Amino acid sequence: MKILALMLSLSFLVFIHEFGHYCFARLFKTRVEKFYLFFNPWFSILRAKKYEGKWHFSFFSKKSPEEFEQHPDNTEWGIGWLPFGGYCAIAGMVDETHTTEDLNKEPAKWEYRSKKAWQRLLIVSGGVLVNFIGALLIYSAIMFVWGKDTLPMANVTNGYDYNPTALKYGFQNGDKILAVDGQSYVEMKDVVNELLLNDGQNILVDRNGEKVNIKLPETFAREMIGNGEKQFAIPRFPFVIGGFIEGSIAKKAGMQEGDSIVALNGIPTASFSEFASKIARYTNQKVVVSYYRNNSLDSVAMTLDANGKIGAYSKDYTADLKVEHTSYGFFESIPKGISHGVETLVSYVKQFKLVFSKEGASQIGGFGSIGSLYPQNWDWYGFWNITAFLSIILAFMNILPIPALDGGHVMFTLWEIITGKKPSDKFMERAGTIGMILLFALLIYANGNDLLRWISGKF
Repeated sequence: MKILALMLSLSFLVFIHEFGHYCFARLFKTRVEKFYLFFNPWFSILRAKKYEGKWHFSFFSKKSPEEFEQHPDNTEWGIGWLPFGGYCAIAGMVDETHTTEDLNKEPAKWEYRSKKAWQRLLIVSGGVLVNFIGALLIYSAIMFVWGKDTLPMANVTNGYDYNPTALKYGFQNGDKILAVDGQSYVEMKDVVNELLLNDGQNILVDRNGEKVNIKLPETFAREMIGNGEKQFAIPRFPFVIGGFIEGSIAKKAGMQEGDSIVALNGIPTASFSEFASKIARYTNQKVVVSYYRNNSLDSVAMTLDANGKIGAYSKDYTADLKVEHTSYGFFESIPKGISHGVETLVSYVKQFKLVFSKEGASQIGGFGSIGSLYPQNWDWYGFWNITAFLSIILAFMNILPIPALDGGHVMFTLWEIITGKKPSDKFMERAGTIGMILLFALLIYANGNDLLRWISGKF
């Protein structure tokens, strides 16, 4: 299901990205030779071209039919077999679909290279623009259809459980955050942004009714990322069994739904996350689990397997946390979606600085990491929310001034506008080759990290 969701998202995002290039190219009467979803080395699943008032198709062909070539003014639309992107081949543009050998004649009026610099700038930035606008539209639609859920920290009456790095530097499970560097926040996500992205260091917490100050080091964000910790804190809730998985060790030992687990081997576990973190240390060992059933304390012994889990999951606790829901009308949802999209972009840009640290680089992931973002079961809200986020990422990554990306073309075109000097086609080809090498190296590195995580069981 996650693979399907990932492929649908990326296919949609690639399509609208390339369609952005296509629309601006056609706006300025530039010929678009091919428009493909997915790459098509050696053969194409589908080729289609409209001419003489009719659509003509070719399936599983190695090259375009001769009659297609007789109508060069019309775009060939196609679907490739390699599902890792797509392309829009614009006539007269030095990119991965053309070389300088293809352009060794005088520019024709319908070619990209014959257009004015400002027109070429819009053509090359059209994909990024459409991805960003697409994300804003998706977020607006999400606000209209599903609204927004907010969990104020004040509603989390039992406080939060923190990750090991936070515990290392003075947090205690159950702490309630009151302020960061003197500023109070409503939601935990805003606290996390302040700590990880704005280097907030001075935290005031409520600990059992007493105010306690915690000082974090400047290295906190890098340490947390380097340790592979994806969450800073989660709401603290008791482990009341809501159900069992197939072959559950706890169920075989006689535990029932509604049992409230309070201790492991005599050591109190006040929350689900405390129990989960402690029991993971006892793989293939015998443990004693204490629990309340009908207000009576009892305990049961069981032997764990290599997973270090009892095979039970907690009941849904969200209703107890008093999540606040806000619905939006059609016209209200648009500014809310735009605001959320801009905030997401700003947050992602701030996170990007962590990539250049040793810890951040080690956490770079490829398609596996992206796929892991999707829900285990199909969920339209989750699908569109992640798709909008990926659209923001695609827009930002593509505008980076790297040859072979849209940002590289934008950089060279701006150079031409400012200096009046146009880079040669040969230079553009060499720059594009270098850019492609860098991108493939990054792709191999990112997916290599995913492979290592999968082998080590850290996915």
